[in-house]
Amino acid sequence: MAASEQLTESAHFTVENIGGIDHTDVEIPRGVTVLTGKNATNRTSFLRSIMCAMGSQRVSLKGDADQGKVELTLGENTYERTVKRVGDGVQFEGEPYLDDPDVADLFAFLLETNNARQAAAREEQLRDVIMRPVDVEAIRDEIRRLETKKGDINDELAQIESRKRDLPDLERQRTTLQEKIEDKREELAALEADIDDSSRDVEQGRKEQAELESKLQDLRETRSELESVRRKIERQNESISSLKRERSELQEDLDELPETPMGDHRDLEAEIDRLRSQRQELNTEINELRSLIQYNEERLEAEDYELLQDGGGAATGDNSVTDQLVGDDDTVVCWTCGSSVGRDQIESTIERLKDLRSEKVETLNEVKSDLDDRKEEQREATQKQRRRTEIERKLDDIDDELDRRNEQVEALKETRESLTEDVESLESEVDSLESADFDEILSLHKEANQLEFEIDNLESELDEVTAEIEAIEDDVERAEELREERSELVDELTDQRTKIDQIEAEAVASFNEHMESILDLLAYENIERIWIERIEANDASDAETQFELHIVRTTENGAAYEDTIDHLSESEREVTGLIFALAGYLVHDLHESVPFMLLDSLEAIDSDRIAALVEYFADYADFLVVALLPEDAQALDDDFTRVTSI
Repeated sequence: MAASEQLTESAHFTVENIGGIDHTDVEIPRGVTVLTGKNATNRTSFLRSIMCAMGSQRVSLKGDADQGKVELTLGENTYERTVKRVGDGVQFEGEPYLDDPDVADLFAFLLETNNARQAAAREEQLRDVIMRPVDVEAIRDEIRRLETKKGDINDELAQIESRKRDLPDLERQRTTLQEKIEDKREELAALEADIDDSSRDVEQGRKEQAELESKLQDLRETRSELESVRRKIERQNESISSLKRERSELQEDLDELPETPMGDHRDLEAEIDRLRSQRQELNTEINELRSLIQYNEERLEAEDYELLQDGGGAATGDNSVTDQLVGDDDTVVCWTCGSSVGRDQIESTIERLKDLRSEKVETLNEVKSDLDDRKEEQREATQKQRRRTEIERKLDDIDDELDRRNEQVEALKETRESLTEDVESLESEVDSLESADFDEILSLHKEANQLEFEIDNLESELDEVTAEIEAIEDDVERAEELREERSELVDELTDQRTKIDQIEAEAVASFNEHMESILDLLAYENIERIWIERIEANDASDAETQFELHIVRTTENGAAYEDTIDHLSESEREVTGLIFALAGYLVHDLHESVPFMLLDSLEAIDSDRIAALVEYFADYADFLVVALLPEDAQALDDDFTRVTSI
């Protein structure tokens, strides 16, 4: 659902048993809302409640509750989610605002542990973070489909162009045939005039002449039929030769294709299934590790002890439960076993968990690479098998067609022999009717008969040539449509091929533009520029594009030099991470689909800069909700809505 579709001026949240919240009702107006209060005042819990209503699963139940609920009313629509404790985990039910919250979790819900926000500080590969929501494989599949379609059109256009080159010869052949037919007709007209003159001189024997003329007509028709059969035999023989050539070429193609036993395919499918299962298991383990790391980090933060306070009940005096749990800065009460342990031990354990997660991520990338290779191998094998099946089918069709045409040739040969006998018989009968008195007129009749036969053949040939010319001209007219379709395909291919590049380039441009603006706005000393360089992949390798973060500082005398992220102050790192997340928010168009942007844990930034940062971010979200300490909130515009009690 697009945020722009919501015309309401406010959003209402009802929250029960989420984080440290027992129950609360909060109205959030459009624009900037500041959740202000000391630590342990449920500000982060309320932000996670908003995430829960949006569809995120990065939510925890209240420690003493088995079920929690978040209800969001936005305009005329209401969205409700329940969270139930099931074993060691939780289960979500209901209809959230977003069908897929992953991109919002990455770029809109910018709490302290947000991956996009932390990516630069952790020196992760920024390009991978930006491209995480993009289905690259689907884009590649679409490119392959478009390339195949374009190839088919190119083949058809090449065939049309080849036939088009035959047009001049066919036009000349048609003109020649027309001229020959005209000449023959003139010659026949002259002969018919001579026959008329001779007929007037021969009055006797009209009966014999009529019989002779009848026999000559029969002879002409039989000869014409015989010639037609001969031409049919020639055409069938040409078709048979063409089919044999095609069969030979297909057989060569078939011989070049390797055998693909079905067992190999089954082994490949089994390997793909195994890799998919391994990938799923690794994803589950990584997600569990991420949740575990996030949970433990949050429990180490001061504001997250609210859950322990709720669980411990009210206490008074010097031996309150809270004092016992957090009274020593160097020790904490382990929330898994209840014993006091050094804070550095828990932090060490968290680091080991992070190292384990990194190893799992590396293994996952290797499994994904192997899976892509097996899928490509399967795709190639399937294509070869499909090609083999297609060729074998075509060979069977050609064999059937050859048998059919050979049968037709045999039948035509029998007809030809019968017609040849008829012609010989008619010629004998005509010869028997000839006499000295009729020698001249018989000769004229034979010559006229032959001319009519030749004219019929020329006209048949002219019809065939004309039909072929018209067919080619129709194809030439259709070629323009094919070129337009190919042009559209080329444009679509260009869009698909450059889609990934466009996203990368837009993300880099967005980060660099906003980083330049925010540095001017926040006026950090001796930082000249923070920018991302997009390093193109080498076409000769399979490496992907890389994003390289550059930090340029200036000395007191104005000289510029390049620094590293490690040397930035915590405030500068936080701002860099937030701007990178904003770039992802904009490049994936979340401002059109996610109405809420959340900011938390900004204490490392001084209050004046927080105020400037909040005003800068306010331009890009319908609802910007920020959690701040009271001393930091004082610097913000008084017109911003403030929520002081949750």
